[in-house]
Amino acid sequence: MGIRLPGMLHAKQMLRRSLPNSSTICNVPKGYFAVYVGETETQKKRFVVPVSYLNQPSFQDLLRKAEEEFGFDHPTGGLTIPCNEDMFINLTSRLNVS
Repeated sequence: MGIRLPGMLHAKQMLRRSLPNSSTICNVPKGYFAVYVGETETQKKRFVVPVSYLNQPSFQDLLRKAEEEFGFDHPTGGLTIPCNEDMFINLTSRLNVS
């Protein structure tokens, strides 16, 4: 009983095409989640933030803004927050202090 090598290679190629690009997959530590921040598609940057931010009213305001703009259909496949990067960094730095 032999293994058909061409069939296995074809299956591996199909699987590779169906999975996200490995360069876009990054591990997110337990207790954190990833968000994409930016006002345009070319400006989007990925941030990993603690889930404790979900309890903060100022972060909840950003989530409401994201819901109004995107609903539950986020173009990057992850949570997209439509604000500029400087504003997001300013907000999260204040959350880190409290």
